[in-house]
Amino acid sequence: MKHPDSPQPDDRLAFAADIARQAGDLTLKFFRNRGLAVERKSDGSPVTQADREAEQLLRQLIGKQYPDDGIVGEEFGETPGTSGFCWVLDPIDGTKSFVSGVPLYTTLVAVLENNQPRTGVIYAPAADEMVFAEQGKGCWHSLNNGSPMPAQVSEVATLDDAVFVTTSARAFSTGRSPDGSPVYQALQSTCQITRTWGDAFGYLLVATGRAEVMIDPVVNLWDIAALQPIIEEAGGKFFDWQGRATVHSGDAVATNALLAEQIKKILAENSK
Repeated sequence: MKHPDSPQPDDRLAFAADIARQAGDLTLKFFRNRGLAVERKSDGSPVTQADREAEQLLRQLIGKQYPDDGIVGEEFGETPGTSGFCWVLDPIDGTKSFVSGVPLYTTLVAVLENNQPRTGVIYAPAADEMVFAEQGKGCWHSLNNGSPMPAQVSEVATLDDAVFVTTSARAFSTGRSPDGSPVYQALQSTCQITRTWGDAFGYLLVATGRAEVMIDPVVNLWDIAALQPIIEEAGGKFFDWQGRATVHSGDAVATNALLAEQIKKILAENSK
């Protein structure tokens, strides 16, 4: 699965893309299955057998190939490592989409080196679409398991022409303190198009130039660890609500490069 001009990937990136596809494809046997039981975790978010089996598969594959690497996953917590590398896993990002039969959920696999994002994979199994990246080696986009092509953010330069995506409008007011709803209202009223159901698929849209702004007011490490390398290597900007380029925060923003300062200004003016 190589584009002729693509650089030789790090072994972990090639492996990450492979196992993300394996785990994502496993979820398809549960997708739109009306008999699938949906449980609620302590935070109220849904979890299913598909989430658990996909993460178990990822952990088994990583443990066999890289036994000294650490692992952090949404469903089964942290397994310490000794190599300086840590895999961060979200077997189904967008479980609410998944249980609703919406084909925009994804499987996320990231590798941190010394606690900093090095590689990332977003795989949307129901759409058969993947983006993957390694810091310094570009971002690549594959459709229908075809040959990867370079991924690039858009060149839209004004918010009036921009597509704004988020995961949940409600989370701006109920999920964070202080209230983030003025940020949502400012973007929704300024951008040409606003859509939800975002989750990691919204970041995939930014990385491939089909949306310009993706914002989440509340996230965990496993939600975003894969995203920073992908957005940055596609030519975009990834930062938190304070404008810092980090995945170690409780919120996330991705934009193309031309809109980043405008988005930071909106955040500064509306999230005090």
